[in-house]
Amino acid sequence: MAKWLKWTINIVMLSALIAACGVIYKQSATSRTMMLSCSSELFDRHSSANPSISASSDNKFYLLVDVLIAADKAQINYRYFNFDGTSAGHISMRGKVDSIEANSMTYRVAVETKTESEMEKQKNWPEHMKYLSNISSLPFRDSGVNNFSIEVLDMDDTKDYAVVLFQPSNTICGCRIVNSRI
Repeated sequence: MAKWLKWTINIVMLSALIAACGVIYKQSATSRTMMLSCSSELFDRHSSANPSISASSDNKFYLLVDVLIAADKAQINYRYFNFDGTSAGHISMRGKVDSIEANSMTYRVAVETKTESEMEKQKNWPEHMKYLSNISSLPFRDSGVNNFSIEVLDMDDTKDYAVVLFQPSNTICGCRIVNSRI
């Protein structure tokens, strides 16, 4: 085989390898990905205002919110637990990221689908879950899309911690940053 042919093949192979590395780097550098694992303790104040209901653990709940934003897709899972750790229900939402406001660290999500747990439909749900279920269903009836926002109020990347406000659920949670490239 001629020497010039070997050099030509080597140069073509090296160029293809460099181009592939460039494409992989560009996609990984521009990929918007965020994973948060959030938690909050809920207290149903309406049930504690009723004197016939004792201030027991029956009106205390834990809320875990998992957020995954990958490229232009978003998934938000609200999981509710009784004080003893048993499941009290869940609401899962999926949609598209409409916009990211970098200066206020706010992510606007257009929720397109929502699923709720069927466990004794709303009878024993925490008040917050009833509210979220109700408020998130209203726009679905009209336009088929529901707009949510996730606003990072405070964040420390070095400690993988963030304080996040979820709207319209009106929830502030402490979150662990699992992954963030936004």
